Amino acid sequence: MPPPADIVKVAIEWPGAFPKLMEIDQKKPLSAIIKEVCEGWSLGNHENFALQIADATSFYITEKNRNDIKNGSILRLTTSPYQTAVQLHERIQSSSMDAKLESLKDLANASRDITFAQEFINLDGISLLTQMVESGTDFGDLLSFTLTAFVELMDHGIVSWDTFSVAFIKKIASYVNKSAMDTAVLQRSLAILESMVLNSQDLYHKVAQEITIGQLIPHLQGTDQDIQTYTIAVINALFLKAPEEKRQYDEHTVDILDCPLTEMAHILAQKQLRSIILSNVIRSPTPINDEMAHQLYVLQVLTFNLLEDRMMTKMDPQDQAQRDIIFELRRIAFDVECEPNSSGSIEKRKSMYTRDYKKLGFINHVNPAVDFTQIPPGMLALDNMLYFARHHQDAYIRIVLENSSREDKHECPFGRSSIELTKMLCEILKVGELPSENCLDFHPMFFTHDRSFEEFFCISIQLLNKTWKEMRATSEDFNKVMQVVREQIMRALTLKPNSLDQFKSRLQNLSYTEILKIRQSERMNQEDFQSRPILELREKIQPEIMELIKQQRLNRLCDGTCFRKISSRRRQDKFWYCRLSPNHKVLHYGDLEESPQGEVPHDSLQDKLPVADIKAVITGKDCPHMKEKGALKQNKEVLELAFSVLYESDEYLNFVAPDKHEYCVWTDGLNALLGKEMTSDYTKSDMDTLLSMEMKLRLLDLENIQIPEAPPPIPKEPSNYDFVYDCN
Repeated sequence: MPPPADIVKVAIEWPGAFPKLMEIDQKKPLSAIIKEVCEGWSLGNHENFALQIADATSFYITEKNRNDIKNGSILRLTTSPYQTAVQLHERIQSSSMDAKLESLKDLANASRDITFAQEFINLDGISLLTQMVESGTDFGDLLSFTLTAFVELMDHGIVSWDTFSVAFIKKIASYVNKSAMDTAVLQRSLAILESMVLNSQDLYHKVAQEITIGQLIPHLQGTDQDIQTYTIAVINALFLKAPEEKRQYDEHTVDILDCPLTEMAHILAQKQLRSIILSNVIRSPTPINDEMAHQLYVLQVLTFNLLEDRMMTKMDPQDQAQRDIIFELRRIAFDVECEPNSSGSIEKRKSMYTRDYKKLGFINHVNPAVDFTQIPPGMLALDNMLYFARHHQDAYIRIVLENSSREDKHECPFGRSSIELTKMLCEILKVGELPSENCLDFHPMFFTHDRSFEEFFCISIQLLNKTWKEMRATSEDFNKVMQVVREQIMRALTLKPNSLDQFKSRLQNLSYTEILKIRQSERMNQEDFQSRPILELREKIQPEIMELIKQQRLNRLCDGTCFRKISSRRRQDKFWYCRLSPNHKVLHYGDLEESPQGEVPHDSLQDKLPVADIKAVITGKDCPHMKEKGALKQNKEVLELAFSVLYESDEYLNFVAPDKHEYCVWTDGLNALLGKEMTSDYTKSDMDTLLSMEMKLRLLDLENIQIPEAPPPIPKEPSNYDFVYDCN
């Protein structure tokens, strides 16, 4: 007969004693269990003791988390969180440097536990740590562990960031501003500054007054990628919290080295910072890790978001300065000057302007300013056109004159094309959207030029004109051409070109003819025969294919996946692993110190969840961990990767998948375990692919075409390369 569900069998350790095997009744108060354990070792004052998980985390067992104790868990009897907090509060003030260092190490480790953190904070421990930092008497490891403990305590969100003094901020900033500083101290200081900026608008202003870009640049020029990552994270945080008026894009900049970080647009428009990131980070021999990729992606998004103001600004048809830009486009294209009033009648000049505006491809030939009242792309389209005309003048004149000499129906309208293309590029780069929490999708080519968006437009508008000619398009085909151009750009971007020139050459290889070949190939791979016998055969073999997909999903669950723990401070690098037992009856899971290189064995995962106890699989915004996290609640991408397993009455195992594929694998696999239908997009895609392949194999079999059981051998590498091919 199985033991009652409320009874768990555990081992309990106590220093200097042989471990005890016990059965814990989860219905009994935790204090009663601790008292019973203490009595077993003849220890008095049981209220001064507590139980911990006996692993690297050493988390305290409380009434809230006691249900996490599973059969076979190893616990440790230790001093209570309050007693430990009191002892450490006293020990870190010791006059002995060695004793103080050991105490700070213990504090940094213990502060990861929220139960201990609450007790230490109640003793005014945060104030003690800030006073120790402000005093400036500690250096090296002492200072490093002090800052580590501070970061861990603040990460629990118990204390408001608004409580810190200017003196503390200045001291932390001074560690960042020093040219030679201990790596650990510098890393913690950058992390503290980032958290201050992200969590308090008031602290943003104070931090921005203390840090200049010139003081951060040396940290980017080093070889420590972690320091580089934290440095870019600080820049991103300041940029994200900068008031709107501080973010506006302006070509006329001030001296970058002495520029406060509040002048974000000035900084990011400068060649120096961009080129330093390009040469020391992106083109560094050290491979870019996920966290750095994320920070570069955030910087890329925030940089492009500078364009949002222009993108959402309508042109004022009565504004003479704005109208002068259109006159400038006409002047460059047709090499004409604005005629004075005396040269010809007003009607003649209007007729001449209308003719030229028609050649420039505007929809409204009489008043082209009206074309730029659509938002998006608003004035951003006009900015791009002017940049193209000034910086790529030959290409601009060629496109305009080339199209103005064609028949009306075959001309590629430069004005209309530029407006729609700018809108499309903003959609592709998601201009105006906040950065995603987990995205790593940065493009190195956007860091190779000070005006990367404008150059991106210049390459794309020339591509559009080339594709228009290859398609022999007419005005009725405008939307079709734009669809092809979008596909060409998206396919080139997926290859992650390292430079704009490389992007341009990739586009050269993606001509309209090549796009047609790719589409034809994809169509053939996805073709769906519609005759009745074929449809009947498909229907007959569909259950067999679905079972195959189900087995694949379950096998993937048996392999397991490493999940990142989502918390308020992203760079904690805390992971946990979950996998299904080979008999499909138990989910094994547990915390990891670092991301694993391969599979994690079942016996190293401490926790278990019987599949029979699972009640339901919940996804998206209904997940409890998505409801708890206000910041994540706003993030669509994280919501799409979140799922939870409901077991017992109100207990949940919460997941955030690393990507969409893992999300579909796990939700499909868990639904399969529960006997429910697998409904993810990947299941539909796999079903279509496998069905199509099976149908083709069976049709080949009908034609009596033999398909070998094994693939043909790979040709051996020739031993002698000294040969030529005789073309004759």
